This record gives sequence, C-alpha cells and structure tokens, in this order.
Amino acid sequence: MSSLTLERMRADIARMLHEAPEDILDDDNLMDLGLDSMRLMKLASQWREAGAQVEFADLAVEATLGQWWALVSGAARTDAGRA
Repeated sequence: MSSLTLERMRADIARMLHEAPEDILDDDNLMDLGLDSMRLMKLASQWREAGAQVEFADLAVEATLGQWWALVSGAARTDAGRA
C-alpha cells in the first residue's frame, strides 16, 4: 500500500523545481515549469519507494500533478480492491 499523498507529491515536485509547494497547482504543466526527464525519473523512483505503482512513461504522458495523482490514487484503489 502506498504512503504517498497528494501533498507529498506536491512538496516533492516543488523541491525539485526550487519552488514553494503552494506555487505548484494541480493543472500546471510541470515541464513548462522546468521539470525535466531526469528529475521526473528521480520522482518516479522516490514515489515507487513510497509504495506507489507508477512508471516514468506513465508520468511523461500527462505532466500535471492532477493527472499524476489520478494515476497514483487510482492504482492504490485498484490494489486495495484486489486484497
């Protein structure tokens, strides 16, 4: 089960971009804000370590926090339904 929260994801992204978490909105294009593929790979790795079932390729398709949270929280619900 993932311990990842929307707030943690926002904080992790903000830290990577040297921004305040409140400046990262759910529908911001994170690539437009300066997130590059190397940082995205690092985030994906950190989030997998926290239990999220998410892959770099999935995150690269839609580069918004809202879309990423939908992926992570949807995966968490699916896993819970299998238990």
